[in-house]
This record gives sequence, C-alpha cells and structure tokens, in this order.
Amino acid sequence: MKNLFERTSSTWVRYSEYEWKEAEDGILYLTPTKTAQPSIYDPLTEYQQIVLDAINIGRMGMSKKPDEEIQKAIKQFALKYGLFGLMAALPTTPNFMDYEAVYLPKNHFLKAETMATEDYLKLFFPFDKLNVIKRGVESMWNIENDRIMMALAMTMTDKPMAVNMSFQREYAERYDWMKQQFTDWAFTYVTSMLYYEDYDTINQDTKLMMQQSMAAYGGNTPTYHIALLDKPTIVWDFHSMLLGIQMMFSFMLTDTEKPIRLCKHCLQAFVASRPSAVFCSPQCKNKHNVYKSRGKNKNNSDKE
Repeated sequence: MKNLFERTSSTWVRYSEYEWKEAEDGILYLTPTKTAQPSIYDPLTEYQQIVLDAINIGRMGMSKKPDEEIQKAIKQFALKYGLFGLMAALPTTPNFMDYEAVYLPKNHFLKAETMATEDYLKLFFPFDKLNVIKRGVESMWNIENDRIMMALAMTMTDKPMAVNMSFQREYAERYDWMKQQFTDWAFTYVTSMLYYEDYDTINQDTKLMMQQSMAAYGGNTPTYHIALLDKPTIVWDFHSMLLGIQMMFSFMLTDTEKPIRLCKHCLQAFVASRPSAVFCSPQCKNKHNVYKSRGKNKNNSDKE
C-alpha cells in the first residue's frame, strides 16, 4: 500500500474553526464559524491517521459514549481533516447540479430515491442559504459578496459545483448522520477483526452474516486521473472526504503486512508495524505488564 500512496495526490478543504449549531427543527449540525478561515491540504499525506481517528470515534458510538464526548471528538476530527462532504457523496453523481433532480442510491440517511434539488440543498444549508438559482438542468451560483469564498471557489473550479459549494462557510452536516457514519466504519473494522480472530469458534450462520455485512460495505468510489508533475502522479478526484476515507480504509483493512489493530491496553486503533503487534506503543505494553503483574500479586496475597 505504501507504493500506492507514494505517487498519489488529492485536495480537500478544512476550516480553522467549527461550531455545533441547532437548527429551528432541533437538528444539530456542525458548520464552520462565521470567521473561520479555509485551507487546502492533501488528505492522502495523512491517510493512516485519518482512518485511525475515524475508527476510534466510531468505537465511541458503538460503546454508547455520551453525545458530548462524541461531539467533541467529531469537532476535533473536522478541525484536522474537514467535513465529510456528504452532500456530494450521497447522490448517484456529484454533478447533480447539472440534472433536474437529485437521484439517491440506497443509504443510511435518506429514504427517498429522488429529491428536488432545492429541497436537497436545504439539508446542508440549514442556517444561511446560498444564492443559488435552479431552472431545470441549468443552475447559477452567486458568491460575489465574500472575497475569500470567491477565491476558494476559483481555486476549486476543477471540481463539480456541488463539491465546491460544500467547501463554503454556510455548509453544515448533521450530527446524527456523522455519528452514524463513524460508527459504521468502526463496525466494519470490528466485524473484520472478529471474523478472523474467532473463525474457529463461530458457527457457519454467524460467519455468513458477517460476510454479508461486509459485502454491503462500499458504494460510490473516487475517480482519478494521471498528472505529469515531477513524475507521473495519480491524482484522486475525491468528490467527498467520506468516499476518500472509504477508499483509504479499504486499502488499510486489506493490508496484511501492516494491519489495523486495537491496542490490548488502551483499546485505541493503530497501524501495527508487524502482524503480531498487539500494543500501540512501548508505553502501553509496559503499563499492561505492570497491571497484569499487580493483578497476579493481588491474587496470590488473597490466597494467603
């Protein structure tokens, strides 16, 4: 996998500050603050930590941690990597602004198979509406009142309009949707881990159920093109961070040389330097051995 990402590139946007805001209907959203500044970065340079952070947040959801803790972790994730870009990830194409309506494959968040474009945009702009005019397949978007947003849009002109719109300050994503997505990734990882660790002890029906749950993982995938930079470079066209994480997670999940593990002591996800590693650091290994030794000594003293 190292060779795959050595010559790859991509671009995404993250803001300097985010906040949780409740809409009039009571739904909680994460959105950049009014004064937040955008910056562009390449998520592939941080792909391992992005995936590990996503799994660790998802495990918080699986273990029913308080929403306050999960919200704090998700906000920190956004500061480091940006929002998911769900608006462009869910439809059948990120170019949905070029169509009369938005078409949606089966997903966890929306039951409708098709939606009017204006209604779909409202799901991601619950506070400040973008100045968008939609007439059939034609659409117009005006951001002349914000120079920073204009500059960002001009920098990202190679991306579909909807992707560009999701980089704007007004864009927001629902907490319950983000929490569900993180939890899904963690569930996928835990299912894969348990399948192989418990393979000899689980029955055939359980194995089949786990196989089917993994087969359901996936969906839309990123596209790519070749750029002639200092050397031929694969440039991934991430139309959403969500799909980027899906791809990076898939490669890491199938990497047998440096697999993802859960630390035996702190239970955090980490990339193992070798297949047999069970601790994320020497510190965790030492602490685990100390606690284990203390437990043995206590048992011996109780017997005496």
